[in-house]
Amino acid sequence: MKRRDFVKHTALTTGLMTLGGVGLSSFSANQGKKITILHTNDVHSHIDPFGPEDGRNSNKGGVARRATIIENIRKENPNTLLLDAGDIFQGTPYFNFYGGELEFKLMSMLKYDVATIGNHDFDNGIEGLHAQMPYAGFKFVSANYDFTNTVMDTFVKPYEILIRDGIRIGVFGLGIELQGLVMKELYKETKYLNPIEIVQDMSSILKTEEKCDLVICLSHLGYDYKNEPNKVGDISLAKATENIDLIIGGHTHTFLKEPTIVKNRKGKDVLVNQVGCYGLYLGRIDFYFDSEKSKVSKASTISV
Repeated sequence: MKRRDFVKHTALTTGLMTLGGVGLSSFSANQGKKITILHTNDVHSHIDPFGPEDGRNSNKGGVARRATIIENIRKENPNTLLLDAGDIFQGTPYFNFYGGELEFKLMSMLKYDVATIGNHDFDNGIEGLHAQMPYAGFKFVSANYDFTNTVMDTFVKPYEILIRDGIRIGVFGLGIELQGLVMKELYKETKYLNPIEIVQDMSSILKTEEKCDLVICLSHLGYDYKNEPNKVGDISLAKATENIDLIIGGHTHTFLKEPTIVKNRKGKDVLVNQVGCYGLYLGRIDFYFDSEKSKVSKASTISV
């Protein structure tokens, strides 16, 4: 199956959206509509906060604190999305004992909207990941993992369409190449597709066919690989593609105080963000839309 046919065949086809670039148009952030994007990555089964003896991370993190912050932000702006860029599993005894059930249940209680899949999410095998899906009250997206002929085939879509206050938002996912990172017997027949080629298709589908106002990529590719020019990271992905407004990254545990602004191949701005790991930080990006759906953004990183 050709990559575009694969994307369209497995996509959620309900909904229609419109898109503009991340041009920083000049209008007041106090007017128009406001969409808040909250995001995490590489939480790695860290349910509890770090203890008082845990060095620079002492007394930080934990799901309960994150829940309080998220709840307060939603009260401030009901038009809020909560997203995760993968590696939900592996890192504490909670995963070893519960196999991911607790992580998915808690994310569902926090009302995550969409997540993508990281390499460590295969650590109990693709069957182990599949076994936890009934506990996930949120959607999974991955456009460049072809799960045909695996138990995950019907559980992951290339993208999801969400609507908040009339603003149509397309969220798609990308995963890192599993070969060399994950044993073959764990991911079975899952096929890795070139992310840059997939994004060309995604951008066309989400911009032209789904007509998105805002396009978000949940990426578990990693931030940047300056010493490995043939390896695709978020920075090189942004430069080589178009029509993405925001890349929310994972995998490399990169902490950014504010998003990196990258020019795409059409010369338009793409925001690239990643907030470290272990649930220590929550990323926040507010998009403000005017009556013409031009947009500006404001970003912050919240310590949990």
